[in-house]
Amino acid sequence: MSKYLFEVGVEELPYKFIPMAIDQLKQGFEKFLNDNNVGFSSVKVMATPRRLAVIVDGLVSSQPDVEKTVKGPIAKVAFDEQGNLSKAGEGFANKNGVTKADLYVEDNYVYAKISIKGKNTKELLQENVPNIFSKLQGPHFMRWGANDVKFSRPIRWVLSILDSEQVPVRIIDKDSSNITNGHRFSTQNIVINNPDEYVSKLRDAKVIVDQEERKAKILELTKIEADKLNAVTKISDDLLEEVTFIVEYPVAVTCDFDTAYLTIPQEVAVTVMETHQRYFALYEKSGKLINKFVTITNYIGNEFENIKAGNLRVIKARLDDAVFFFNEDTKKPLESYVESLKGMTFQKGMGSVYDKTGRIIKLSEKIASALGVNKPSIKRTAELCKADLATNLVFEFTELQGFIGADYARVSGEEQGVQDGIREHYFPLNADSETAKSVEGQVVGIADKIDTICAVFAAGKKPTGSSDPLGVRRAALGIIKTILEHGLKLNLSDIIAEAIALLPQKADVKADVEEFFVQRLIIFLNSEYSKNVLEACSANNPCKDLCDYVLRVKAVSGLNDEKLLENANRVLRILKEDVKSEVKESLFVEQAEKDLLTAVRGISFSGDYGKYLSDLKSINSVVTKFFDDVLVMDKDENIKNNRLALLTELKNKYTLLTDFSKL
Repeated sequence: MSKYLFEVGVEELPYKFIPMAIDQLKQGFEKFLNDNNVGFSSVKVMATPRRLAVIVDGLVSSQPDVEKTVKGPIAKVAFDEQGNLSKAGEGFANKNGVTKADLYVEDNYVYAKISIKGKNTKELLQENVPNIFSKLQGPHFMRWGANDVKFSRPIRWVLSILDSEQVPVRIIDKDSSNITNGHRFSTQNIVINNPDEYVSKLRDAKVIVDQEERKAKILELTKIEADKLNAVTKISDDLLEEVTFIVEYPVAVTCDFDTAYLTIPQEVAVTVMETHQRYFALYEKSGKLINKFVTITNYIGNEFENIKAGNLRVIKARLDDAVFFFNEDTKKPLESYVESLKGMTFQKGMGSVYDKTGRIIKLSEKIASALGVNKPSIKRTAELCKADLATNLVFEFTELQGFIGADYARVSGEEQGVQDGIREHYFPLNADSETAKSVEGQVVGIADKIDTICAVFAAGKKPTGSSDPLGVRRAALGIIKTILEHGLKLNLSDIIAEAIALLPQKADVKADVEEFFVQRLIIFLNSEYSKNVLEACSANNPCKDLCDYVLRVKAVSGLNDEKLLENANRVLRILKEDVKSEVKESLFVEQAEKDLLTAVRGISFSGDYGKYLSDLKSINSVVTKFFDDVLVMDKDENIKNNRLALLTELKNKYTLLTDFSKL
């Protein structure tokens, strides 16, 4: 088995493009090998800011030889009356590289069996590797030199070898060789004799080419630095990935800043460090921020004073701005900023952020009432939840809206519930983050998100495959997660109707918004439950009670009773529409009718869907007996309608749980 190595050296790539390129290269090589029937064991893609590398292991030497049968013209067209090949016959034979002796007739057609010799793997690589690379896609591609072809950054070298043999390829304007380069400040012009020595030789040249190894190294080095200070880090996956793809050889350096900057909200200092500077903030084990951070450099050497001084100079300037804004903002209480929201447009046709705040207050009161919660802090949270949007600090650090508002609420002397609610009403911040823990955050968060979703739909801007105005998909998911995680008994349909009624621009979009929620709910639960079950249970509008919907889904997911499915679907097929009339026992003819009525009315829902499903199963024999003994469509119209009314009662028992026709 052989091993192939392909590397493209480039000027520094944008870190966001690198994961995309890794995925595309892996898929591209696997598709090429599979499509060409070339055996292999694995495709590994590695990347740094200055290189994209692919190692294909377990390659076979060539495609297998293939024998196939080719159908030709009709026999009387391929041969003349003397049995010799006609012009058409000769053409068919020549095209497929066979002689008359290789042809045979079957079902009045001429056929030829031909053998196709498999191509050498090296030849296939030469033909296909440039095409795989040329199909890479990403944002902001550029041209350089006299090239018409675009790529993310100019290419500086190309390496292409199969075992110990070079495989010549040309990528845009560079021909391949067996030479690569190390770190910018380390060894250059490194000869790679075979793919097995690639990773180790680059490591010696201060390049950790495997991103997973590099990521682990970053975590290891950061922990070592933190342990020296008896501190801990809280590194997000996004930040770790970004740092991984901006260095080739990570070196950790601990820097510090003046403790005076710890007086500003902790989230501000952390955002300056992580989002703006890609530093790793350090904390006491209690979770309190300390005035030190770890920066990962792409530096080779032992002199770090200039690095520390440079980083301190940059972060000091940013933190000075934050301190200034904080001091200016807190000269007046948070509530004084509410009036300024009148000058901020929420969305065209939907009023200002001040108007939105008014709607949030009304929706929060309705939601709190529906949940049976009577806390003045909920209304106060709703009144102040958007106030920080008018502050200088949020203008500078938009991503900290809510966090800054909570801290300003603390400085203004607002109670703890209001502080928590202001911070948490934006939760969850993404698909994996936590939901609001405080009832203030839950109620006001749902109100805020419902208002946004309904406003977007009413404005005719509902999300499509390529757009998501104001992040309404995330907003819907946030509402769903909040309700389900905290078991909130809330009729979303009523809240949606109220939210639409409060909007300045009227539109009949309630059904669209409800369907949007149902689809987001199904997507959210699809990893845990069958899509068929989720869709079947959504027949009873889940928006009326999301928690009840999940309970029904759980019960139906355990269903394994063919007779119940058969009976339920038979009832649904017979009843084209429900019969509203009352069942009259005086019109019963068969004992099976009486037995079915008794069985149906003996079933009631007590809050346990598992027991309810068992009760439905228990009357299977009675339902089957009814269909065996009773002709529903009796000639007597009264008897027929009475039997249909009886089946309507039975149908209602089934549909209370789910739509069995979708299972």
